[in-house]
Amino acid sequence: MKSIPFRLTLTMCTLLSLTSHAADLKENSPEAGARTHAQNYKDMVLATCMAQAYRNDAGAAKDTGSSIGALRDWTYFDLEKSPDAIKSLVDRYLARDYSNPLVEPEIHEVRFDFLKCMDLYHSKALADLVERMVIHPKRTYRQGNHLRARAASSPDK
Repeated sequence: MKSIPFRLTLTMCTLLSLTSHAADLKENSPEAGARTHAQNYKDMVLATCMAQAYRNDAGAAKDTGSSIGALRDWTYFDLEKSPDAIKSLVDRYLARDYSNPLVEPEIHEVRFDFLKCMDLYHSKALADLVERMVIHPKRTYRQGNHLRARAASSPDK
């Protein structure tokens, strides 16, 4: 009789630890697969802007470059035209002159590149680029792969 409460307690602890582990996996895995192709494309452009802006900082360039690669995998877009369009848009925003006379005397050579990238991220120009380049902008990577996996296992194939 005493073994039933013990087994029940052991089972409950095991189930709770599995639930906790599942939550940890969600927190420790990229969430981009659940975001839309349009959102991932915008994130990829932001990461491209940051990589370009901070290319002389090896750590930042390595991290943003890796993030760009991952976001490319989770986004469905025109691979032929998009790289040139992204480069042109990023270059145009990073070339902006955001001088600030209040900051310049205290901190020399402030370029405000992060602010430029944020402005790019929220711009109509990026929204227009998303509209032109992203295929199925409201779909997610997980939706697309779920359909492909189901189609591949279909007996009709």
